[in-house]
Amino acid sequence: MKAKWSLRLLVASGLVLSPVFAAQASQDKSDDVRSVTGCLSKGDSAREFKITGEDGSTWEVTSATVKLSPHLGHTVTVSGKVWHPDMHGAKEKAKETVDADAKEHGHLKATKVEMVSESCKK
Repeated sequence: MKAKWSLRLLVASGLVLSPVFAAQASQDKSDDVRSVTGCLSKGDSAREFKITGEDGSTWEVTSATVKLSPHLGHTVTVSGKVWHPDMHGAKEKAKETVDADAKEHGHLKATKVEMVSESCKK
């Protein structure tokens, strides 16, 4: 009886904790390639865009291969290569040591865009 209870507890705790570990694994700030879902807006220069992620992160996005302008004002998922991923990761980890609630900011060269919604959530 104790063995069954222990096994059930182990399985239940594994199910509860697995999304936490999966989220941590997919959120490595030093990853070369990232996907960000959020609102796409115009950036500071003519060929630059900005995506504000659902988690509050902001990314400056450029692309020579993906047309981003048709998705302005849409909620999209943008995937691409992080500019200097090791430096980006180090900068973000340093920010987190000072402020645990610091929002990520980076530069992304988009290789893929997928529309999630024709509007951005307010």
